[in-house]
Amino acid sequence: MPTEAQWEYACRAGTKTAYAFGAGLMSRQANISGGPGETTAVGKYPANGWGFHDMHGNVFEWCADWYGDYQVGAARDPVGPAVGSYRVTRGGSWDYTANYARPAYRPSYEPAYSYNNLGFRLSLRPASK
Repeated sequence: MPTEAQWEYACRAGTKTAYAFGAGLMSRQANISGGPGETTAVGKYPANGWGFHDMHGNVFEWCADWYGDYQVGAARDPVGPAVGSYRVTRGGSWDYTANYARPAYRPSYEPAYSYNNLGFRLSLRPASK
């Protein structure tokens, strides 16, 4: 799974707006409240500028990081705390409004938590030399 920072970087796709699609998000751009009312197949909604689908909405996605306060100051590819009780999720879901699908929104849950609006996205690390 991606770290929280990697997930947000991929979601934003180089943008500086509240969402990858601009200042707002509509149910035709992402599977959020007001849409079909259930999880949909990946790719049903438009991709962001880097070709990633469903970064906003559909299901909240687990991140590799434990939940904790952000580091003070700028950091390159930061990671969360080494231990914790809650894992970060990102992205919003089909049963939440657009505000919860913002790249900056970061809820957390105990790792054993499960629900039909929660999933994961795989990521790859470059091979070590």
